[in-house]
Amino acid sequence: MELKNNSLLKTKAYVNGLWISGKDNKTFLVENPFDQSHLANVADLDKESISNAISAAEKAMTGWKAKSANERSVILKRWYQLQVDNADDLAMILTLEQGKPLAEAKGEIDYGASYVEWFAEEAKRIYGDVIPGHQQDKRIIVIKQPIGVIATITPWNFPNAMIARKVAPALAAGCTVVIKPSEITPLSALALAELAHQAGVPPGVINVVTSNNAVMVGEEFTSNKIIKKISFTGSTRVGKLLMEKSANTLKKLSLELGGNAPFIVLNDADLNEAVTGAIAAKFRNNGQTCICPNRIFVQEEIYTSFIEMFTTEVKKLQVGNGLVNTNFIGPLINQNAVKKIASLVKDAIDKGAKLTTGGSFGGKGKNFFDTTVLTNIDSSMRIMQEEIFGPVAPIVKFKTDTEVIKLANNTEYGLASYFYGNNIKRVWKIAEALEYGMVGVNTSLISTPVAPFGGVKESGIGREGSKYGIEDYLTIKYICLGGM
Repeated sequence: MELKNNSLLKTKAYVNGLWISGKDNKTFLVENPFDQSHLANVADLDKESISNAISAAEKAMTGWKAKSANERSVILKRWYQLQVDNADDLAMILTLEQGKPLAEAKGEIDYGASYVEWFAEEAKRIYGDVIPGHQQDKRIIVIKQPIGVIATITPWNFPNAMIARKVAPALAAGCTVVIKPSEITPLSALALAELAHQAGVPPGVINVVTSNNAVMVGEEFTSNKIIKKISFTGSTRVGKLLMEKSANTLKKLSLELGGNAPFIVLNDADLNEAVTGAIAAKFRNNGQTCICPNRIFVQEEIYTSFIEMFTTEVKKLQVGNGLVNTNFIGPLINQNAVKKIASLVKDAIDKGAKLTTGGSFGGKGKNFFDTTVLTNIDSSMRIMQEEIFGPVAPIVKFKTDTEVIKLANNTEYGLASYFYGNNIKRVWKIAEALEYGMVGVNTSLISTPVAPFGGVKESGIGREGSKYGIEDYLTIKYICLGGM
C-alpha cells in the first residue's frame, strides 16, 4: 500500500490516546475484496480492553465537556482540515479494504469531512430556552447538556463517512466516543483516529476498538452502564437486538437500519434525467448502500422506453479493480454478498422475471456479480421485499399513482425513496404519501450534512446531519428558579 503519509496506516487499536495491541498480540486479517490479497493484521481486542476504552472515555468526558463550544469547534475544524489534506491517502485505504473505485472513495472522504466541518459550527449553536414562569416568583430556564459516553458501531460499506457522521456531532455536543468499526474495514477508522490525534483531540475523547468478535463488543456496549447512548448503522435485525439488549440500562439509541427504497418514474418525467438518476442511485458502491433503489417502478406508458434506455446505460458501466480510474463499479464485499444476490436473482427468474442484461458471476473475480436488470417483476419474488445490497435492478410496471404509492409503501422499511415527475400537484401528493424518512424528487443525490438523514418504520430511529443531528447527543435540563 503506497501512501504519501504512512502514519495513516495503523494496525493497532486506539485507546486513551495510545496505540494498543490485542491480548497476547492477537490479530485478525483484513483482505482486499478485489483479489483477496492480504492488507493487514489488525489488533483483536478482548472484553477487558473494550471495558478499559469505555472507562477512558468516561474519564475524558469531564475535561471535554468543560471546554467551551468554540474550543471544541477549533479542534473539530483542525480534524476536518487534516481529512481534506489527506483525502488521497484516505481514499486509497478505503478502496483497498472496501473495494469501491477511487473516485467514489474520494467522494466519501469529502462527504465524511463535510459532517465534521458542519458540526464544528453546530457546536456553537446549542441553544436553550427561557420560558415564562407559571408563578410570579418563578423563572424557568431550559439548557442542553451532553448525554455522556457514546458507543458507535459502524458498517463496512461507508467505513469513513459513517464514523464522521456520528463522531462529529458527539464531539461537538461535548460527548466522548468509543468506536467499533466493522472488522472487514477497520483501517479507515484507525486512519481517522490518527488524524484526530494530530488535530489535538485529547486522549480518551475518541477511542477505536478493533475486534473480530462483534457479539462480544455489542454485549459490552449494551450492558456497560457508562455508555449512555449507542449509535448504530447496519441491519434491522441487529438494530432490534441492540435495542433489546440496551433495555436494562435504558440507553438512548440512534439506529440507521435497512432500506427497501422505491424509485418511481411517472409518465410525465424527463426520461433522460430519470435514467441518469436511477443509474447513479442504484449502482453507487455497487448497490451496497442502504438508500439504493431496491425496486424501480415505471408507469406503463413509458415502461418499454425506460427499460431500453436504462439497460443500454447499464451495459456501459465498467466493472473491475477500484484502483483503475476507468472502472465505475468495484467488487462486492465478500462471497456471502455474492451468494445472496445470486439467490435473489434465481428466485426472481424461477418465478417469471426476465433478464435484459447480466444475471451471472462474470469473469472479474470471485467477489463480482454482473450488473443486472430484471423485468416482469411481481410481489411474489423475494427481491421485492428483501434488501438487495448489490448491482441488481428489478423494474416493475404500474398504472396509476394510487397503485404505485401502495406498492412503494408495501414494505417494513422506510428509509429513502425517489420519484421523477413534473406535475407539481402529483409531486406534492406522492411526496407526502410515501412512508419514508427521505424523499428525493427529480434527484437521487439526497445525502448532505445540512439535511436530516434517517428513516421511519423499521428503518430506524433518530436523524444524522443538519441542525437535528446534534440533538440525539444532548439531554434537556429544566431549571426552575424560585423566590425571585
